[in-house]
Amino acid sequence: MKNRVLFIINPISGIGKQKTVEKAVESEIDHDKISFKIAYTEYAGHARELAKEAVGKFDVVVAVGGDGTVNEVGSSLVNTTTALAIIPTGSGNGLARFLDIPLRVNRALQVINHMEVKDIDTLRVNDQVSLNVAGIGFDGHISHRFAKLKNRGPAGYMRLITSEYSKYKSSVYRISIDGKTYELPAFMITFANSSQWGNNIHIAPQAKIDDGLIDVCIIKEFPIYEGPSLLISILDQSVDQRRYDVVTKARSIVIESDDKLISHIDGEPIKLGKKAEIKIDPLSLRVIIPPKDFRKNILEPLMELKELLPPLPNLPGLPKKRGGE
Repeated sequence: MKNRVLFIINPISGIGKQKTVEKAVESEIDHDKISFKIAYTEYAGHARELAKEAVGKFDVVVAVGGDGTVNEVGSSLVNTTTALAIIPTGSGNGLARFLDIPLRVNRALQVINHMEVKDIDTLRVNDQVSLNVAGIGFDGHISHRFAKLKNRGPAGYMRLITSEYSKYKSSVYRISIDGKTYELPAFMITFANSSQWGNNIHIAPQAKIDDGLIDVCIIKEFPIYEGPSLLISILDQSVDQRRYDVVTKARSIVIESDDKLISHIDGEPIKLGKKAEIKIDPLSLRVIIPPKDFRKNILEPLMELKELLPPLPNLPGLPKKRGGE
């Protein structure tokens, strides 16, 4: 029997690659092994509704979009036999990058042809599901601001961090980690299932997605001049070695504050009130991943970088082709 696959495409997410997916599906999917349907989201939350309806009717539901679309689809498949697959077309693609899913559409489709399944953990933040990384504090603040930007992408994200960093003030949190309680001012607190937010920016370098544990990263309040040190530690995956940071593993966490918790789940801004409970749901989601013998072409990282960059303008006075043709 053929595997039944539903593609859920968010037509407005990320950097626009999703516009080419329908044609690519026709050319890249193995029609002898897979039968498929394509659905387009029409409003916020529609991907979640479509994925819930697909449970039991399809073997795999493919999220075509960014981290928000992946969360909507994946959270609807938790504790079911229907697997999640990802065609990453967003600006961060955190979970896809962690799972080594190619950013090029045709290569990501080839991964689906192999139907290699892995069971992964998921997090529950109050009544909401996180597949990748959730956070409270500065990263939540940035998520709320980033959602309002018209021009999204890695460059816009970094500009926003730069402009907001010096203005942001830490809050005091009461943190209970597996029953042990602490109270301290913190710049941000991250709950990681995978190691990275996206764009290979790692907040929890040692995180494993199937170990039944949450990686908790607490960035304590620090002098403003230590900002570059924090950025470097995130980029070179040494955040767990800074004196202002605490990284530990836990099964459950409770966060309370006198102020409202400014938060995000998988990059999408959310409101949690003044208390959040975070728990792990071990091996609760089936995900399609590249098989071990699936290797990236040596030029693929360069091709992926090219797709993220804007096209170069035609400079006046220069021929478009060699020799003036």
